[in-house]
Amino acid sequence: MKPDLGLAWRAVVESPLFGITLTVGAYQLAMVLWRRTGRHALANPVLVAVAVVAGVLAVSRVGYQQYLSGACFISFLLGPATVALALPLHRHASRIRQAAAPILACVVLGAVTAVVAAVTITEAFGGSDTLALSMAPKSATTPIAIALAQTTGGIPALAAVFTILTGVIGAVAGPGLLTLLRVRDQRVRGLAIGMSSHGIGTSRALHDDPLAGAFSGLAMAMNALATPLVLPVLLATMPWLLHPAP
Repeated sequence: MKPDLGLAWRAVVESPLFGITLTVGAYQLAMVLWRRTGRHALANPVLVAVAVVAGVLAVSRVGYQQYLSGACFISFLLGPATVALALPLHRHASRIRQAAAPILACVVLGAVTAVVAAVTITEAFGGSDTLALSMAPKSATTPIAIALAQTTGGIPALAAVFTILTGVIGAVAGPGLLTLLRVRDQRVRGLAIGMSSHGIGTSRALHDDPLAGAFSGLAMAMNALATPLVLPVLLATMPWLLHPAP
């Protein structure tokens, strides 16, 4: 009796172990590639791992929900990983206290700039109000961006995509851009990366420098608080953001 390979494959992809194994394996492969390329920005582990997972799912014709049945267990670890960012903050608490006022000013201005830039650029290129409202919270963390899109009239799924893309692009291009602009202070680099590219950028900052990682984690957390406060105020007090004059 010949084995039914189709049935065996279906059993594999429907198992939670498929999503877990694929995710962990893709990330490990990405880490090896990143190290062998001298930590090149374009070989960012998150970017490469996403590409590998998406490629495998496309070739094998495995649906996202099937993959998520196992990958969701890894997503659960995002909570403890976020809490663990308190460790570098504790280690650099004295330096954070010394720069408390500039940090607060940077977070507020950064949150305002991120929202205004996202909305005005989207509108300038002919995007709809719905698209602009989906783009507006892209620099906050994904759960907050989804919630803000729901309450302001955006599309939650698009907001999640834009937020993840922002994080990946920031992690890939952010450090190089800051170096090009001759920003050497690791505190400033961390604040810029954390404000613009949240958790994915923070993971890159932690690899680059512990101090930058600490300030990036702080900026990420504070921006997650600032964006829900800033976005409704901007939309209420600056209606031209969504309806520019002809």
